Amino acid sequence: MLHERRTGTGDQREDADGGAMSEWIYQSIESLCSLIVDCVNRTAPIVDYVTPFRMIRTANIKEGRIDLTDVNYVTEEVYQRWTRRAVPQFGDVVLTREAPLGEVGMILEPGVFLGQRLVMYRADPTKANPRFLLYSLMSDYGQQQIKALGGGSTVEHMRVPDTKKLLIFGPSISEQHEIARILGSLDDKIALNRRMNAALEATARALFQSWFVDFDPVRAKAEGRQPEGMDAETAALFPDSFEESALGWIPSGWEVMPLSEAIEINPTRRLAQGALAPYLAMENMPTQSARPINWVYREAGSGARFINGDVLLARITPCLENGKTAYVDFLEQGQTAWGSTEYIVFRSKTDLPIEYPYFLARSETLREYAIRSMSGTSGRQRVNASAFEHYNVTVPSIEIAAQFGIYAHDTFVKMKANDDASRTLAEMRDALLPKLISGQVRVGEISVDI
Repeated sequence: MLHERRTGTGDQREDADGGAMSEWIYQSIESLCSLIVDCVNRTAPIVDYVTPFRMIRTANIKEGRIDLTDVNYVTEEVYQRWTRRAVPQFGDVVLTREAPLGEVGMILEPGVFLGQRLVMYRADPTKANPRFLLYSLMSDYGQQQIKALGGGSTVEHMRVPDTKKLLIFGPSISEQHEIARILGSLDDKIALNRRMNAALEATARALFQSWFVDFDPVRAKAEGRQPEGMDAETAALFPDSFEESALGWIPSGWEVMPLSEAIEINPTRRLAQGALAPYLAMENMPTQSARPINWVYREAGSGARFINGDVLLARITPCLENGKTAYVDFLEQGQTAWGSTEYIVFRSKTDLPIEYPYFLARSETLREYAIRSMSGTSGRQRVNASAFEHYNVTVPSIEIAAQFGIYAHDTFVKMKANDDASRTLAEMRDALLPKLISGQVRVGEISVDI
């Protein structure tokens, strides 16, 4: 049991046996930082190709991390101009001042800079642990201050001078290090799981591209070579020649058919209006990965219905261009979920593995076709499901499709296990964070086994 007593500017805590803990005091964030810098308040000119220099936008910062999977790129010259005030360094903490207000994350990679409506804090290493600052701003106390200082009749925002007024309640630097280590170990494991999933999915996508788009195994056999990266039994499933088709040269024995014949589009799913069911919002649709991480329960209204094994493709601009696509495998057995009216639902037909439509939906050729097929007024363009009746796909033999399905299924099972583990770790972190950041629980009382 912990007891508290107020001691001037801070709290002196004692345990049940009267053992003294380090004093916790309130200090301004400005006094704990060697640098606080605002962004350049104008839009940086971006380029449409990949460079080593990336702009962090408010949309990239969420739930304590900076996600760089969907960023804008700039030239080196622009990067140098936009970082004249300060070059972001590993461990710098970034806060969103507007749209949305109060999201925080930490710089973990080089070559990034602040987009608009962001402010950056660099902890003085003799006074504050950077991760302790991060978790303090994520805490209820930190968020309450941010919201209180934020103003605006239409959009919440913080003025730059107010970003220096935030108070941090904390112990000695040594105890900050321990708190940061405990919470950071959970976040590090979550980040590792994300990297593992990214690698798993990248490998599966590369395999789909190799087998069903580039036809690499067939080309190898046609040239008298052994296909790379597969055993002889799998290689034997592929033909060693090509034949002409409506799509050009395709592997001998494979078929060309409209997508609507190979894949169900918007299959009927029953979910009564008003029924409480899992709801996947468009904002939580992934842009780079297969699996949505966040969903909620909500009374069903109008919108797409889907079950495990369905694939969701955002059909409206800019979500389609941004790559919002998902494979559904997060539901309980027998559950039906719902989401935006702007989803198109794909479902594999009998002879194709259930994961196949996801990789097809992620393919560059299908996405480019969907974007070209969009119609409507500027800013509200969308592709109609009927457009896919005119999109032809190459369908492999049942045996090759089944072989890919085995690999894809194993990949998604591993990814789901990693995400489930990360969800548990995040719940542990969220439970520990307010107790450790407030001093309610001592670091010596915490044992984290991951």
